[in-house]
Amino acid sequence: MLRPLDADAPRDVGPFRLLGGLGSGGMGTVYLAVPRGGGPHDLVALKTVRRELESEGDFRVRFRREAEAARAVRSPHVSALVDSDATAERPWLATQYVAGPSLDEAVSRLGPLPVDVVRELGADLARGLAAVHGSRLVHRDLKPGNVVLGGPGPRLIDFGIAQAYDATVLTATGVMVGSPGFMSPEHVAGDRSVTAASDVFCLGAVLCFAATGHGPFDDSELAAIVHRISQGRAELAGLPDELREIVSDCLRQDPAARPTTGELIRALDPATAAARPGASPARREGPFPWPDGVRQLIHTHETAAGRALLAPPTPDTPPPPPAHPAA
Repeated sequence: MLRPLDADAPRDVGPFRLLGGLGSGGMGTVYLAVPRGGGPHDLVALKTVRRELESEGDFRVRFRREAEAARAVRSPHVSALVDSDATAERPWLATQYVAGPSLDEAVSRLGPLPVDVVRELGADLARGLAAVHGSRLVHRDLKPGNVVLGGPGPRLIDFGIAQAYDATVLTATGVMVGSPGFMSPEHVAGDRSVTAASDVFCLGAVLCFAATGHGPFDDSELAAIVHRISQGRAELAGLPDELREIVSDCLRQDPAARPTTGELIRALDPATAAARPGASPARREGPFPWPDGVRQLIHTHETAAGRALLAPPTPDTPPPPPAHPAA
């Protein structure tokens, strides 16, 4: 959820005015922001890079290269890159803001989603991944926290640029990078073999979470999670039968044996499956079929963003008054 800016947070970054904090992670801090003079349709999620990363080797070069590639991704299922600056004192990038809860927040607060909703969720996420992969990018960190449930449907966030971060951390530490419980065997290996098929594996884990409320490799210890992923010991208890084959196929150990995003779309989307060969499937009419509880969460996020936009700018922290010499 949106929170007030910290006292030491910047008030402006590049051409954007910061409105509040959205979260933080291994790469940096994310803010809700708006271009000066912008309105509700101009809101962005702006991420600033941690200071430790900006001085690491050729991180800025990787950052700029990945940002340029990410600009080419155009999909209603992906939060598009709006602007970035790899040369700023602290590099930053801004993507379209999606008002809504993450899949993690929604399931944690409301419980698993209905099967038909999970199927449509999976089909749209597969479409988003297809767009990312079509730009020769790999998401690399697909997890429930990186799926935002907006009114028109789900959106992938935090794609592409993760590669610059991953490469920097791998170079500096040689350790794996990813989100425990939603990593592929390739992530666990800690090498550079993460591919589009790795994203498909992660999507299978995300769909399991959406349908059951738990990931297929959940455990209390990181070492146990890593072992289960590397050995293919997925726990699919509670997963509806209608989703079991699809999720199991995504979670195959051999990347070459996993379905493609196109195969997933055909398997998950009833309209696509019912379309005649060579014909375009019918587009979904109206809003995405979120349950009422999810719609209420979306409204809460929309309201918070609207209030932040209308609030007066947060003033900079004033400097302390000068000390007066003792009389």
